[in-house]
Amino acid sequence: MKPSSLSSSSPPQPASATAGRMSPRQWGLLVVLAGNMLIDALEVSVAVVALPSVGADLGLAPSTAHWVMTGFALGFGALMLFGARVVALAGRRRMYLIALLAFAAASLAAALSSDPALLIATRFVKGFCAALTAPTGLAILCTVMKEGPERERAVSVYTLFGASGFTAGLLLSGILTSLSWRWTFAFPAPVVLLLFALCLKLIPADEARAPGPRRYDLTGAASFAGALLLLVHALSRLPHEGPADPYTLASFAVAAALLVFFVRHERRTPRPLLRLELLADPGMLRSALGAASLNGSYLGLLLIVSYQTQAVLDWTPLQTGLAIVPASAPLAVTALVSGRMVARFGAHRLIAAGAVPPLLGYLLYLRLPVNSGYATTMLPTMLLVGAGFVLSFAALNMQAVSGFPPEARGEASGVYQTAVQIGAAVMLAAVAALLTTGQAPPGAPRTELLAGSRPAVWLVTAAGAAGVLTALTGVLPRRRDRTS
Repeated sequence: MKPSSLSSSSPPQPASATAGRMSPRQWGLLVVLAGNMLIDALEVSVAVVALPSVGADLGLAPSTAHWVMTGFALGFGALMLFGARVVALAGRRRMYLIALLAFAAASLAAALSSDPALLIATRFVKGFCAALTAPTGLAILCTVMKEGPERERAVSVYTLFGASGFTAGLLLSGILTSLSWRWTFAFPAPVVLLLFALCLKLIPADEARAPGPRRYDLTGAASFAGALLLLVHALSRLPHEGPADPYTLASFAVAAALLVFFVRHERRTPRPLLRLELLADPGMLRSALGAASLNGSYLGLLLIVSYQTQAVLDWTPLQTGLAIVPASAPLAVTALVSGRMVARFGAHRLIAAGAVPPLLGYLLYLRLPVNSGYATTMLPTMLLVGAGFVLSFAALNMQAVSGFPPEARGEASGVYQTAVQIGAAVMLAAVAALLTTGQAPPGAPRTELLAGSRPAVWLVTAAGAAGVLTALTGVLPRRRDRTS
């Protein structure tokens, strides 16, 4: 609370008692923004548990049903850089409020839809809305809260809500999907509308924007998003049409051409969405690749587990959600101490240490027998993956931006988060394609049903191994210059 807001009759207090204290309005703003961050974070995990039910109800193979998860990741990752530009030019408050309304509308449309194309479209829209609100909420907090204990407390709460969202989504989706998968996609709508009403009162007005041309770089945004959509589309067609299908090959070719066009365009445009020199920083490049491997392999494994437990082992959605919780809960519990861990041990060491446990967990999961108990096979894998996130998740984020001056770290963070989401989208599409290819016919023995997912687990394992190799480049001794 600011000293000027105290009444004249208030007794004087020691500086230590008032330093860093937030006013009720600031606490309200923090709770509202952090609550929306939690909603954004749980949007992926609710789909993990609900996906088999969605596929069964709408008659979708895994290679198509995965779009319910992938669509959100693509909307988030492919348009995050564009979203940051839109917010910078159109205003934080305005775009935050618009994004909340669009998110609520998309949630209702998803819950009511029986058309897979419409359902997937709503997920893409919600991903873009999250790309607008997640970083903007943090920026608003850093503007409203005074530098020092007040801002540190606010950022810690905001981070904790985000880290807890994935775990909350697993449990909530497990409960709601047992009723209907439609409730899983409907429940955010009233929550977000409530947040919208509170934000109208709590989010401060935008500052006046400096005059000048508004360069949104729509060409860059469209070419980048189009390339990723076509890449995932082509991967999704492989199980049904095969690698020699002309349309599939054309999709891969056009996706590659669009990526080349995007790179050339970004080099020439006056205000690019992506300054390519950011990727030349070794810490950024290692972090982007490592995070893409970690997040992609993790979500790929969860997709496999969700289908195996519900479609093969006949578990309920709630049982599946509870089975996955040990992989996500440790990060939520340790989120507030992650910064101290990085300061003590160093980001590169934690990243290298954190890349190993998930790989061991994936290798262990390859040995999953038909009648194995959860405690002897699946639980150790989940705990190992959770340990990897505890050690390396925050360290990857910090390493990505540490090589840049403070004024460029927001931009660098956007590039890093884009890589995280793209890794998830591409891996989900590839894993779903392998699950569909190896899918045994109905009525096949359980051994054959589980064996059909083994190629997908091998792909996840390969991604985990790539993460280990990337992490090792940060800790192996570098060759010193001979003249030194």
